[in-house]
Amino acid sequence: MNSKQIDCILELAQCLNFNRAAENLFISQPTLTYQIKNVEEEIGFRIFERSGKGAALTPAGSQFVSSLRSIHGQLQAAIEQGQNFSAKYAESIRIALPIRSSIYFLPHAIDEFSRLHPAVSIVPSFDWQDGQESFLRGEQDLTFAMEHTMKRVPDVICHHLFDSRIYLITGRSDSLTKKPLVTPSDLKGRTLMVGGGSPPVLRALQQRMIQEVHVDYFNSPDHDTTFTNVAAHRGVCLAPGFLNDHNGEFAWLDFASDVVIPCAVYSHKNDRRESLHAFIGLLQQFYRDRPDFKV
Repeated sequence: MNSKQIDCILELAQCLNFNRAAENLFISQPTLTYQIKNVEEEIGFRIFERSGKGAALTPAGSQFVSSLRSIHGQLQAAIEQGQNFSAKYAESIRIALPIRSSIYFLPHAIDEFSRLHPAVSIVPSFDWQDGQESFLRGEQDLTFAMEHTMKRVPDVICHHLFDSRIYLITGRSDSLTKKPLVTPSDLKGRTLMVGGGSPPVLRALQQRMIQEVHVDYFNSPDHDTTFTNVAAHRGVCLAPGFLNDHNGEFAWLDFASDVVIPCAVYSHKNDRRESLHAFIGLLQQFYRDRPDFKV
């Protein structure tokens, strides 16, 4: 089964009409029928039931098309990446991140690295759930991680970038934005969003605020829900600085706490490419030169 046949199956599954699907694909109806027949013979089951009114997915076909849509999306992405790569680059460095802001200086590092190494492509991949797993499967060359999550992972090298401070996140009109430094006692009478995938040291700080300052709290299942609740004025939250996307929607306030979260990029121990380690060194330089994250 080739990519053109996949296109035929997915278009017919969308239209459920041979003539309309053929028109959308800019091919003849007999050509479409021939391609579908070939695939069904290859895989050993019928994808579509034909009728005078058009076509309908068989139960097996429905399941098959559902999986095929996912494969098709991955195939298209792979083709586009290949087209980008083949046109200009001789080598690539793939880096997995949970969100763009996690490595604040990544765009600056890519810009400078591209001038020094024009034949090497830096390919970021953003994935909250699967980023580190894809690195461990060998699909990525680098991954960003909080250091406590990778302590027992074998055959990787830790390249420390920065210690992420903890900030208090509020709406921009909140009265606390007038304070140069927010203290735990300032949280009295507030509702603190807790949980949400917080790392252990942040959970410990949240619990300390609940027990010592006696703030109200609200359990939030994830980062996005927490920020939605802050935007809806349902509470405030404590968050590491690497989550700050700098879009101006929230106020990130300095918070009086000695808690930090060490953050790093990790490479595979057997990857000794000079270009990869040059890029890592450039990232580390940005954070050494700008410890307060200011450009």
